[in-house]
Amino acid sequence: MNYPSKLIEEAVQEIAKLPGIGKKTALRLVFFLLKQETEEVKKLSAALLNLREKIRYCQRCGNIAEETLCQVCASPSRDKTVLCIVEGITDVMAIESTTTYHGVYHILGGVISPLEGIGPEELNIPALIERIKQEGVQEVIFALNASMEADTTAFYITRKLKELPVKITTIARGIPVGGELEYIDELTLSRSIQERVSYRQ
Repeated sequence: MNYPSKLIEEAVQEIAKLPGIGKKTALRLVFFLLKQETEEVKKLSAALLNLREKIRYCQRCGNIAEETLCQVCASPSRDKTVLCIVEGITDVMAIESTTTYHGVYHILGGVISPLEGIGPEELNIPALIERIKQEGVQEVIFALNASMEADTTAFYITRKLKELPVKITTIARGIPVGGELEYIDELTLSRSIQERVSYRQ
């Protein structure tokens, strides 16, 4: 592609690094930004820099936070005895949007996947086991995506919890195999949480 300016080419190259953005879409975004007032573009730049420099992660669950703890962990109204295990932050957002779950979360940061070189030690599993031991957790809910890797991860964690007096459940499978939580509609996800079943190895 021939660019009318080196500056435009550089901007396109950077924007095209974003997931799901090809060079044609990046070029359209660049031209859109060129049409905006300078102050509007500065606001966007400042918001992105603030996001990167100031965002934190909750020391307890791994969620996005602005303080040491995220809003969920810091809330006195949440049931700390019920712990929902998810793969990522977008899964927390999806479940929270249902407004039916009132426990707390633990974000693994992915699932066990030997083919991708991801073992238990690469995930937030040791902290999870320690939390369950120390914080009086009575029920653990697996809210993982429906995949072989997620099932392997759930099986591994269940084995680690074998000696602990904790109830283990999993969300009901109204969610299709291969489906990702962040794309499931709120009603289906809400029912999956409410109608969770005992986890079986």
